[in-house]
Amino acid sequence: MTRIVALDTFDVRFPTSRMLDGSDAMNPDPDYSAAYVVLRTDDPGLSGHGLVFTIGRGNDVQAAALAALAPHVVGRRVDALAADLGGFARALTDDSQLRWLGPEKGVMHMAIGAVVNAAWDLAARRAGKPVWRLIAEMAPERIADLVDYRYLGDALTRQEALDILRRAEPGRAARTAQLLEEGYPAYTTSPGWLGYPDEKLARLAREAVDAGFRTIKIKVGASLDDDVRRCRIARQAIGPDVALAVDANQRWDVGPAIEWMRALAPFGIAWIEEPTSPDDILGHAAIRRGIAPVPVSTGEHAHNRVMFKQLFQAGAVDLVQIDAARVGGVNENLAILLLAAKFGVRVFPHAGGVGLCELVQHLAMADFVAISAAKEDRAIEFVDHLHQHFDDPVRIERGRYRAPTAPGFSARMREDSVRDHLFPGGRAWREADAPLPARVGT
Repeated sequence: MTRIVALDTFDVRFPTSRMLDGSDAMNPDPDYSAAYVVLRTDDPGLSGHGLVFTIGRGNDVQAAALAALAPHVVGRRVDALAADLGGFARALTDDSQLRWLGPEKGVMHMAIGAVVNAAWDLAARRAGKPVWRLIAEMAPERIADLVDYRYLGDALTRQEALDILRRAEPGRAARTAQLLEEGYPAYTTSPGWLGYPDEKLARLAREAVDAGFRTIKIKVGASLDDDVRRCRIARQAIGPDVALAVDANQRWDVGPAIEWMRALAPFGIAWIEEPTSPDDILGHAAIRRGIAPVPVSTGEHAHNRVMFKQLFQAGAVDLVQIDAARVGGVNENLAILLLAAKFGVRVFPHAGGVGLCELVQHLAMADFVAISAAKEDRAIEFVDHLHQHFDDPVRIERGRYRAPTAPGFSARMREDSVRDHLFPGGRAWREADAPLPARVGT
């Protein structure tokens, strides 16, 4: 019988700071990076792949955390793991000594999420299905058993989760066919990085609309005057009928967030994302009250299901971003999706990083088929960077994600890309010695 024989880790980094791709008010010079993990089995044709997205420094620390999980994984039978992915995830989060490093937050929890995701990739490859379809075809009872309900009982019980899943079950086949035919709506952040000059913002915004996107998002938060100017440029470029969202990446305190957003509201803002600390649930609630009817969102840095529970309970958000590589993997994201369905909150998954588009599309699509039964009032973020480094990259047509059909979680990186971008000795880093371009607007 097939067993996992190794857990391999790689510090993979891309020098995106050279062109200011990914720049925002809090992160002016990101190098998109992945602490990449491969679960190897004694079957040379079967392996599982996952990653933690970072923006450069500290990626080695994240890779070390992944390596620390090897004793929990190596030697496991693949059939037993695939049969109980919920139990596997809980075995990692319940380690009595590793748990002290969180609990269920930070570097260790993100590493656990990557290993859990790699296990899902392995299970889906073994089953010959993409992860979204593997979930969508599970019985409601089995999906409900994937979730850890600890600390959620005052907001979501297993029975409530099961009721949500059972209500969605009758339409699964029709929604699967619809998803394969229509795809899933996307919105794009590619035009809006804070370091881009005005003319590039305008050009990319027009190109995004021409490509079929109905929402674009731009970064804000460094200078109010600059943000007013950039919002005006973006609105002129996209016209009145395309949605314009803004993202402050945690830049403000509560009072300044309210004042700043009142100044930007005349541009017809679809939502403000991460207006303050991602940990400040009551702050988000205060901002939401202070800038209504402009919607408030957060989530990409919310470190576990408990934070999402409290955001929903406090009425702090109008929509949320889930992140495939921030919380404890597929299982915890299923808990968050079920909570969102219970509270009637829309989900716009975060995908602004290497590999995140590839991963999170599966979660959104599984949600549509098996949980919320909704997709036209929400969208998955898309950034047009680094997809060429994956064996099964995302496909975008007319502003919509096409549903993956290849087995797995779309997480496997190309071997030559991993080799060339290993830090610090890979070819891309040996050659990255020219000076950076001047930063604009930061």
